[in-house]
Amino acid sequence: MTTNTHVTIVGAGLGGLTLARVLHVHGISATVYEAEASATARAQGGMLDIHEDNGRPALDAAGLTEEFHGLVLEGRQAARALAPDGTVLFEESDDGTGGRPEVMRGELRRLLLDSLPAGTVRWGRKVTGVHALGSGRHEVAFADGDNVVTDLLVGADGAWSRVRPLLSGATPKYTGLSFVETWLHDADERHPDTAKAVGGGAMYALAPGKGIQAHREAGGILHAYVALRRPPEWFEGVDLAGPAGAARIAGEFEGWAPELTALVTDADGAPVLRPIHTLPPAHRWERVPGVTLLGDAAHLMPPSGEGANLAMYDGAELAGALAAHPGDVEAALTAYERDMFARAAAEADDAARLQELMFGADAPHGLIGMFTGGEATAV
Repeated sequence: MTTNTHVTIVGAGLGGLTLARVLHVHGISATVYEAEASATARAQGGMLDIHEDNGRPALDAAGLTEEFHGLVLEGRQAARALAPDGTVLFEESDDGTGGRPEVMRGELRRLLLDSLPAGTVRWGRKVTGVHALGSGRHEVAFADGDNVVTDLLVGADGAWSRVRPLLSGATPKYTGLSFVETWLHDADERHPDTAKAVGGGAMYALAPGKGIQAHREAGGILHAYVALRRPPEWFEGVDLAGPAGAARIAGEFEGWAPELTALVTDADGAPVLRPIHTLPPAHRWERVPGVTLLGDAAHLMPPSGEGANLAMYDGAELAGALAAHPGDVEAALTAYERDMFARAAAEADDAARLQELMFGADAPHGLIGMFTGGEATAV
């Protein structure tokens, strides 16, 4: 069966949902298609710091700022950097005046979902193909056999976007760095030394080519990303589902403080491998009628704290451009892409520099220097 719709958004992540919400605010209808079976089909990741220059304006445009404040976890903007032996090299408390309040990603996604009219998101709709029909119209095919024809197609479908090939031949490339994601539950009671090491917010223990990062989440959970600069083949030889896999990862941190390596060896559940990929830092494309991208589909970059914020800002800016150019989709897309390309290229450069500060030859002192403007000293 083929149906017709106006704005079709592929992907119900934060960017796609922000686009749908801001379009709704402007009285423009949209439908979001998502491969996941439901809003609760999988965990939605950990903490997000929402930034004053992109994430917050997106929430303002969505009319959700007041509700957002109710999600903020107080005290989580605190940060500390530790040496491998657990010595505190840098510490910054959260006095409530910081400009990057922390929320749980899943709760922010739920806020956006609840703000949309019933039926806006169509769950369990995995895209299997897209193709152009001419005159700016596109057809989207789904695994269940249905098809949708749309006047405007937006790929908000992440790193491995099905929509991107309509615009660009670029594909994500492995950066050489992977994260192993772990969790400790009830950490204050079950793992007090590790909970003390992490502190009240974010913790960074870094060395050239590797590191252990963790964040204190709601409910006494410590959420960690263990970074290693290794080729994909190295990780293929590690069975993360069993204790030997955790021991292999922890073995890369021999001599580090046990309260840090416990984030690997004592993890609850199997660790999850997250290879880090990136698109070219100045990724762009020529204008193609009736289709565009936002978020990681448009500008995948190494983790820098900006990814979710940029995706939300993309969604808000695209919706605003469409509202500002009624009846002229191409003018809206031209204006949106011009500005998006520029800000994404700048953020990609910053993300690459941050990765070097965190895992380059001068780690951890490069990152601490960014925090302090000076050299690291024990506190």
